Amino acid sequence: MPGPLDGVRIIDLTGMLAGPWATMILGDQGADVVKVEPPGRGDHTRAMGGDRGGLSTNFLNLNRSKRSLALDLKCEAGRAVLLDLARGADVLVQNFRSGVVDRLGVGEAAVRVVRPDIVYVSISGFGERGPFAEKPAYDPVIQAVSGLTSVQAGSDEARPRLIRTVLPDKLTAITAAQAITAALFSRQRNGEGQHLRLSMFDSVLSFLWASDMNAETRLDREPLPRRPASEIDLIFATADGYMTVATNTDREWAALTRALERPEWLTDARFASPIKRTENINIRLAMVQSILETRGTADWLARLEAEGVPCAPVLSRGELIAHPHTEASGILLETEHPDAGPLRQTRPPARFETTPAEPGRGAPRLGEHSDEVLREIGYEADHIARLRADGVVEGG
Repeated sequence: MPGPLDGVRIIDLTGMLAGPWATMILGDQGADVVKVEPPGRGDHTRAMGGDRGGLSTNFLNLNRSKRSLALDLKCEAGRAVLLDLARGADVLVQNFRSGVVDRLGVGEAAVRVVRPDIVYVSISGFGERGPFAEKPAYDPVIQAVSGLTSVQAGSDEARPRLIRTVLPDKLTAITAAQAITAALFSRQRNGEGQHLRLSMFDSVLSFLWASDMNAETRLDREPLPRRPASEIDLIFATADGYMTVATNTDREWAALTRALERPEWLTDARFASPIKRTENINIRLAMVQSILETRGTADWLARLEAEGVPCAPVLSRGELIAHPHTEASGILLETEHPDAGPLRQTRPPARFETTPAEPGRGAPRLGEHSDEVLREIGYEADHIARLRADGVVEGG
């Protein structure tokens, strides 16, 4: 059964992480994604991480559900091919540095000549304006400038800390995928394409604002320096491992005191309300920690769950793979890639009842579908052969 985006064709000119993951999300949902890569080397992530069959795990996890067209956009013949491909496309996504697409001759104006209603998507690090507009933008750069490292540190005075995953790229990818489907829906209603622009900087700032920028929200108040967060986070050591326990409401706090057999905490003035418990967070968490380290994780989980206290074990990556809930969720897929061998990946997280979103194919070899894509846009065999002989296209 076709996915929800069946019939949508997307030209993917992106590299690295944010753009490729955005288009992979749409490919998993049924879109025909044609990944256009430079001949000879392809996307930079092809060379990152464990390589097997010419495919790194990084590339495999960012580019399934796509076809690869190896095309030299720096020559006139390559540009002509791209514009011919754009005639039948619904979306074009690019994340080149500012001005590059226009110099290549595949900017919005050129593409809109052949496909007036296309959704043209530009993903950047910092956007088109401002002192950082031309600044190279990798994940740590965005984390640093967006305030994310300060949030992770816990206060304005503490040493800034990176989140140990490339959150800005991943968040931008999800934002882009949602925005692209919104633009396609709008086009379906009014028949008009548009230029969709988004940056990693804007995506992260929007993401942070709802919960981490409360002090900066009201214009009639001067924001105060952030108080240091608790010295203890919500990961607690037990007698044989680690777990997390979180209480927000009075009801959950009362349940915790029962599970830990500490009824006297209910009458302690320091913990009489959510505000008081926040003011005395270091004392409170230290007291909880001193109790939890006396028993094993499984014992505490049973006691806490019986009282309805939000809690969970802390799992390593290996433990996560083997956990019964992971198996029950069906989130992990095991497939056999023709070049890379057996793979374990996640399925698309959103489950569609009548239009299932399922990976259509594994990540492609460089130029694996060049001939196939060119035939679909009407190129004859001798034309394709000339393009290959001239180095304009690669693969087969």
